Amino acid sequence: MTNVKVLFFGATADAVGEREIEIDVETDAKADAVFKQIISDYPQLEKHSLLFALNQEYSNGDEIIRNGDELAIFTAVSGG
Repeated sequence: MTNVKVLFFGATADAVGEREIEIDVETDAKADAVFKQIISDYPQLEKHSLLFALNQEYSNGDEIIRNGDELAIFTAVSGG
């Protein structure tokens, strides 16, 4: 198993009720699978347009999650 920190920002923190959690995921899991697991655990996130980051870089979902990685979930923000 691999332990990762998950950070929630803005509306996602409000939806989850936490700003930070730690979760265990399968060794060598892809980022996309982990993000789907988090959304499954917190279905209220589905109401938001989400962006994901891995170690402070936007994630395309293909990255392999390593022990100690930091994941971030936040809402997409549009400007005018």
